[in-house]
Amino acid sequence: MILFKIMRRAIAAVLLVMVAVPLYALAITWHAANNPVTRNGDVIVVLGAAQLNGRPGDVLQARLDEAKRIYELGLAPHIITVGAGAPGDRTTEAASGKYWLSTNGVMSRNITSLEVGRDTWVSTQNYVKLMKIKDWEDVIIVTDPFHCRRSMTMANDLGVIARCSPVQTGPSALANAGQRYLIRETGAYLSYVTLGRRGIHISDHLG
Repeated sequence: MILFKIMRRAIAAVLLVMVAVPLYALAITWHAANNPVTRNGDVIVVLGAAQLNGRPGDVLQARLDEAKRIYELGLAPHIITVGAGAPGDRTTEAASGKYWLSTNGVMSRNITSLEVGRDTWVSTQNYVKLMKIKDWEDVIIVTDPFHCRRSMTMANDLGVIARCSPVQTGPSALANAGQRYLIRETGAYLSYVTLGRRGIHISDHLG
């Protein structure tokens, strides 16, 4: 009888953890999206998204608009665009982002294009590497609201101070993203924080 009670309590505890951990991940993913803390930083990073023959797609365009907005507010003096191209592309996400910014009021010398990375982790590794070369410590990440928590966590894990300025327009803005994006990013975040590097490919596949 005592053994049965112990087993029942152990099962209840495991079930509680199985429910509580995803709920916690969901809550902090939602909170980061809805309560961004953006202060002055050393650099703005625009995470990559699809481009069409040099023209930013809708998701990337929203990120570039937000990067330009906070750059013009004087929150950081430099912008890094990140992202490689898909097979067959004539250009890259990073290059198309730099071109758009440089033709829309941002001086080209204040933009660095890192044409690497088709996922969040590889992109983060590369821009953090550049930041350390430049002795930059604070980054403002521009991405989709529900992507903020995971992208900040990866950057923090690599030794920089990260904040997020989520997009305010476009298909991935809070008003348009929907619950599926929140659930997908919650799963991606959980994969990363629980499995570490083993979960990176899983998390980027999910998110």
